[in-house]
Amino acid sequence: MMTLSRITGYAWRHKALFIAACLTTTVGVFPRTIIPRLLGSAIDEALSSGLERQLLVVAGLILAAAVGRSVLGYLSLYLGEAVSHRVAYDLRRDFFTKLQGLSFGFYDTQKTGDLMSRATVDVEAMRLYIGFGLIQSLGMATTFIMTVYLMLDTNWRLGLICLAFLPVIIWPSITMVMRLNPIFARMHTVMGRMNAVVHENLTGMRVVKAFGAREYEFDKFARRARTIQEDFRMAGKIFVSRGSSMGFLLAGATAAILMFGAREVQLDRLTPGDMAAFILYMGMLAMPVQMLGWRVQVFSRAYAAGERLFAVIDAESPVVEKPNAGTLASVRGRIQFEDVSFTYDGHGAAVSGVDFAVEPGQTVAILGGPGSGKSTIVHLIPRFYEATSGRISVDGTDIRDVTLESLRSNVGIVLQDVFAFSATIRDNLAYGADGATMEDIVQAAKVAQLHDFISGLPEGYDTQVGERGITLSGGQRQRLAIARTLLLDPPILILDDSTSSVDVGTESRIQAAMDEVIQCRTTLVIAHRLSTVRKADFILVFDGGEIVERGTHEELLAAGGLYSRIHELQLSTAEDVHALDQEAPRSISGG
Repeated sequence: MMTLSRITGYAWRHKALFIAACLTTTVGVFPRTIIPRLLGSAIDEALSSGLERQLLVVAGLILAAAVGRSVLGYLSLYLGEAVSHRVAYDLRRDFFTKLQGLSFGFYDTQKTGDLMSRATVDVEAMRLYIGFGLIQSLGMATTFIMTVYLMLDTNWRLGLICLAFLPVIIWPSITMVMRLNPIFARMHTVMGRMNAVVHENLTGMRVVKAFGAREYEFDKFARRARTIQEDFRMAGKIFVSRGSSMGFLLAGATAAILMFGAREVQLDRLTPGDMAAFILYMGMLAMPVQMLGWRVQVFSRAYAAGERLFAVIDAESPVVEKPNAGTLASVRGRIQFEDVSFTYDGHGAAVSGVDFAVEPGQTVAILGGPGSGKSTIVHLIPRFYEATSGRISVDGTDIRDVTLESLRSNVGIVLQDVFAFSATIRDNLAYGADGATMEDIVQAAKVAQLHDFISGLPEGYDTQVGERGITLSGGQRQRLAIARTLLLDPPILILDDSTSSVDVGTESRIQAAMDEVIQCRTTLVIAHRLSTVRKADFILVFDGGEIVERGTHEELLAAGGLYSRIHELQLSTAEDVHALDQEAPRSISGG
């Protein structure tokens, strides 16, 4: 039950509110449980003397108790909801903070929809545990104890007869817990998978429609939805069957009260008013027992949800900031890799034994085929992943000895997979650059060859970008990402195939504009087109996670190795394209 204790710990963070909620819930039981005794006294008073004055006094006491019950009941529910919503906020905040601190490796194995389900459905289940489960259960427990005490105090013989039914009544709830826990655990897991399917379909709707995969995706969603439906049906069946059996046993207990109570009245050991109060107490005793099933359901769902949420909050990232980490300041931009290796899964090395150094202001180009380790190498510099072995330093300082914030603030990276937020173009460009002026934004857009496009839009820089930048073309998103990174003015710049989606003409203009920008920065460029790397101070050619060639453009051509073969292949492809362009007009005129 450590999971439920941990959730309760979140409520204890707001101890004043939590204690107030528990107190009002507990104290609210007393006016509720005193009403049956007052009614019993009124009945006995009416039967014995019938004095109106006495009856008015009892009626006034009953009214006062009812008002107290209502006021305390309102405060209990209000404070309970206040605590539960604060707990939900804290859980979501801790969950989101943890997500921000996890490395890329965590997200390589997670589904976005499942993580969203944990932040919404699972947190809501835990919120209900605090408000409806924990706090209100305290009231139910107090009601149970008070009712049992008053029943025994009224007539211990009749009280013992009622208590004899309780173990038999409570046993179905115990078995219900044992059966519901695994069902709810599976239900929350499948619900996360279903949400992942929905998320993938919404983000990939164009692919779904383009490939006519509507039925396939619907079947995938329906299978998970049916599983959840079946789990809910099974949980409902268990709950209803146990609830029915408890109701039947409670009815048997009430019949026993009537039968033995009548005998006690005849023997003058119980008054008619006490008999009526006893029946009311039995009804009050039935409420917490019957509600036990609901509480069990809430507890079971909270336990399953807590296991899923805390699995993420407790996840250990391989990228850990040292407690005494320093600040990386006044960066010149010297980067050195010393026998660096990295593996994603602990088995096969993505990069192995990498050694090279880049001096301040130099530009190094990195080439290689898919899976050769190009992107992995540059992702190790800002510690998106942690090197398995070896050492990476910036200006002679091991990057593991500095804070992640100071390291990443000095490294600007344009990723191959460009993400644009659902906001204005201005907001997307200025993302992360809080102090950027409009002039800075425009200048960065001009360097990225994006200003003319933006100026042609009706709302200019205030134009809204659709979700994930869907209203922009691939090339426009890449240029936006370049401008956004340049606006941060980092001393180290990484371009991960950042012009792959733009045409050759635009790429040439971007390069011309960036030649001046990168002069005072250390720049690492990943590119497939050799036209983008010829001006680099030196080129690294990767294959199988290792550096197989290094040198300038001319040196690598003269070596006749892998770089030379890539150059010849791209050159012949370019000649074929040029020939087609020359033949196209003749074909059209001839047709």
